Parts: sequence; C-alpha cells; structure tokens
Amino acid sequence: MTERLYYTDCYLKQFEARTISVSGDGMRVVLDRTAFYPASGGQLCDLGELAGARVVAVEDDGDDVTHVLATPIGAGPVCGRIDWTRRFEFMQQHSGQHLLSAVFHELFGLATMSVHLGEDGGTVELAVGTVSEGQMREAEARANAVIAENRAVLILFEENPEGLRKASERTGPLRIVSIEGLDKSACGGTHVSRTGEIGSLLLRKAEKIRGNTRLEFVCGIKAVRRARLDFELLSAAGKGVSRPLEEVPAAVIALQEAAKDASKSVKTLSLELANYKGRSLFEGAVADADGVRRFWLRLDTVDERARAAAQAFVACGSGLILVSGGGAVLVAASADAGVHCGNLLKQLGRGGGSALLAQGSLEDAGPLAEALGV
Repeated sequence: MTERLYYTDCYLKQFEARTISVSGDGMRVVLDRTAFYPASGGQLCDLGELAGARVVAVEDDGDDVTHVLATPIGAGPVCGRIDWTRRFEFMQQHSGQHLLSAVFHELFGLATMSVHLGEDGGTVELAVGTVSEGQMREAEARANAVIAENRAVLILFEENPEGLRKASERTGPLRIVSIEGLDKSACGGTHVSRTGEIGSLLLRKAEKIRGNTRLEFVCGIKAVRRARLDFELLSAAGKGVSRPLEEVPAAVIALQEAAKDASKSVKTLSLELANYKGRSLFEGAVADADGVRRFWLRLDTVDERARAAAQAFVACGSGLILVSGGGAVLVAASADAGVHCGNLLKQLGRGGGSALLAQGSLEDAGPLAEALGV
C-alpha cells in the first residue's frame, strides 16, 4: 500500500521513498510513499522526476499508486520531485472548482454533476438546462469576493461527516476539504490552503450537455494566461478592422452584415448571369427539323445557377437542354418539345421531376443525351 503524502501536505515538492515493486522493464514503479497525485476525480496527474527519470503518468491502482517513467530505474531508495508549477496550477483550479460549485449551490441551489480539470482550465456540469449570463456574472463576482477574503481552506479527516455539499458513498474516515463558512466536500485532490491563493476565477462560456449546463472556467495563473491570449487576439482583430479594442465587436458585426449583403448581391448577379447565359445559348443553337433547339451544357457541377440557365433556355421558345456535371444531371424542356423530362430521367438514371424539369444523378450522361437528341 502506498502512503499518499499529498493527502496531508499538498505543498510537498520533494520526498524520499522506497520501491515496493518495479516492472520488468523498470518503467512502472510502486513506492511505499509518494507525493505524486494520480489522475483521479477529474484532475490530471502530477508530473516530475523519480530517481532522475521523468514521470510521464501517475495511476491510481486501488491501494497503490503506480508511477510510469520515461526511462527505467531499479529497486531501492528513490528521491521524487514534483513539477511544482504544474501542481500549484492544478491546486488553484481544483480549489477554484470547489469554490465555483459552492457558489452556484449557495446562490441558485444548483448541484454539480461532474468535473473536469484539464491543461488549459476546467469545467463543471450543473444540473440545470440553462444558466443565464446574469447568473454567471453573479456567481463569478461572488467567487472572486470569497477569493479576496482569503478564507481558510482546511483538509480534515472525519468519520460520518455532516453538512457535506454532496453526500459521499464511501464509508469510514473521509478526507474533507472545506472552505471556511461556505463549503464542505469529500475530496482526495490537491488544494491551496487559503482562497487568496486561487488568485482569480474567470467564467468563460456555457454550453448544454445531456440536459445540463457545462461551464468552462479558469483560475489563477491559467486565468492570467488566458486573459493575455484573449487580449492579444482582440488586439489582432482590432488591427485587422482598424478599430480600437472597445469598438471591435461593433466593427465585426458591421462586417458580418456587409458580408451578408455582398453575398446576396453576388447570388443575385450570378443568377442574372445564368439567365443571360441560358438565353445566349438558345440564340446560338440551331433548330432541328422539328423546330426544337437542343443543347448539352457540360459543367463541373449542377447547381442553382445551372438550373436558372436551363430554365432561361427553354423560356425563350421551343427548346430542350441537358445539363450535366459531377455525376448530376438536369433536363429542361419547353411544353412543345415532345419530351417528359421526369419519366425519361427515371428510365435512364436516378431522380425525377415534372414533364418540363427534372433533376437527378447519372454517372454517364451519354445515354440520356442520345435519348434527348442533344
């Protein structure tokens, strides 16, 4: 059984221990005691060094903690060193998560269903379909007020504890993490000793998941990095639209509206051009003996512009046109062309339509062209 030193001292950066077991390749090691936190409870594991070998993963194996190494080591006494920067950032995030969950429970009676703490921040899933922006702002303000109060964060071991925010299914002594005057939760994770060390808490976005709401948040050092990145991105956007930062949102909205208007204009002009092309093709076609002008228009794709050109072609008089491209076909005919477009397409390919217009798919348009006489 591995003694978990982080249970009682989250600030321990270096420790001495002895190996209990070492895998045949020397790269999976169980110690009699460790300060390395294994991946558990939605929190990623600690990294660092063990006997000079880089620790790439730490796994919770029931009573034991297994250290996965990048290079092998042998049995015997070892020295472990925690990647403190990573550890402290996760302490900030995990303590911030407890605080955030407690605040949403305090203010709105909302329970936390699940938690994830990742490299770039964390998420909490709340048992509610929607969280309003007003609720997010209120919860964020309340959490940062508690951070500023620098309340004590205590780790205690209690049997049958009362007043837990969420009941625990475990029996026997429980490790309890409490925020003075606000929260009391069973937890095996790493935490700061006072709320002030969380630094700050920033709620970023909300999204629906499984009928609940998942909130993304960042704390402390990660929040500063995220804020810096957001500022740099906003600054770049400001330079792109030649506007100061506070005018970027309005400028972006204006650009979106202009793009929509431009897209509508392009669509209108492209359809007008397609109509012109259809009329031009009709004028250039020579009528057959039956007085019908026939044409086969080959394109890369059959889209609404092709459809407009075909309809414009037959609108000019007695005409019949086949459009093909990319495995798609379209047939249009005037009422006096003597062809039922839909029936013919069903016979030779896949698709259908009316007597005057039909559309579908046909890998080789040759047989259809021959049947139409184009």
